[in-house]
Amino acid sequence: MSLRDAIRRARILVVGDVMLDRYWFGDVSRISPEAPVPVVHVTRNEDRIGGAGNVARNAAALGAQVTLLSVAGCDEAGQALRALLEAESFTVHLHEDPAFSTITKLRVIGRQQQLLRVDFETQPGHEVLAAKLEAYAQLLTDCDVVILSDYGKGGLTHVTRMIELARAANKPILVDPKGDDWARYTGATLITPNRSEFRDVAGSWKTEAELADKAAAVRASFQLDALLVTRSEEGMSLFDATGAHHEATRAQEVFDVSGAGDTVIAAYAVALAAGASGVEAVRLANRAAGIVVGKFGTAVATADEVFGEEA
Repeated sequence: MSLRDAIRRARILVVGDVMLDRYWFGDVSRISPEAPVPVVHVTRNEDRIGGAGNVARNAAALGAQVTLLSVAGCDEAGQALRALLEAESFTVHLHEDPAFSTITKLRVIGRQQQLLRVDFETQPGHEVLAAKLEAYAQLLTDCDVVILSDYGKGGLTHVTRMIELARAANKPILVDPKGDDWARYTGATLITPNRSEFRDVAGSWKTEAELADKAAAVRASFQLDALLVTRSEEGMSLFDATGAHHEATRAQEVFDVSGAGDTVIAAYAVALAAGASGVEAVRLANRAAGIVVGKFGTAVATADEVFGEEA
C-alpha cells in the first residue's frame, strides 16, 4: 500500500487553540493627515480557519480522518468560525464558553503587504476546559495519533495531563510548543519548535554538531522520543534515537510563512499514523511546507499537490 493510500486510514485527533483568521484587503493611496500611517480603503474581506483548526485542515487535506477538539465563544467571531468549520470534511467538537472571546487575528493587507495585525482574545474558563479534558479522554480511543497545537491562548491548560493520558493509551502525541516552559510537554513523542523557539530553550549554537548535542540534551531533559526543528531557509532537522536527519528546504518561492508550522506537524502526524518512519514523515512534512509557504495566509497542501510531485 502506498503512503497516500495508508494516510486515508489514518485517524488524527487535533486539540488546541482554534482561532479565526480575518483578512481585510484594500488599496493604499495616501497617508493619514491625523498620523503618519497609511490609509487603507478596504475593498473586500475574507475569513479563514486558523490555529489548531488550520492544523486539522492540513491533516484532512492530505486525506486523513480528522477530529478537532477546541473551545470558542458565543460571539460573532465564534459564529463565523463555526460556519467555516461546518463546511470542512472533518469532525468538530467545539465547546462553547459564553464568557470567552473567540480568538481572532485581524490582518489588514494593502498592496500585497500586511500593514497591521489586531488580536482579540481572552482565557477560556475552568468549567469549559474541564469539560474539554473529559471529552479528550473519550476521543483518545478512536485515534492513531494526537496533535496538541499550543498557541499559548489557554486552550491547552491541561496539556501535561493530556500527554499522560495519551501515553497511558499508547498513542503517539505530537506537540507544537509555545513559550520556553517545555517541562509542560514532558513525555511527548515529538515536539516541533521553530529555530527561534528552540534557541530560547536550548541556547544558541554555531555548528551542526553543537545543534545535535543541544537537541540530545533537550530530548533527555523532557523525555521526548524525537525533536523536529524547523529552520526556515535552512530546512528542517529531526533528532531521534537514531541520530540527526536533515531535510533541505523545498520552497521555490516564499510568499507567506504564516501557518507553515501547522502544515509541518499535520503532515508528520498523518505520515506517522500511516506507518511511515520518522525520516519519511519529515520528508512529507518538508514537501507540504514547501507548497504552503508559496500561498497567501493560512493555507493547506493537498494530497494531489504533495504526492503529485512523485507521479
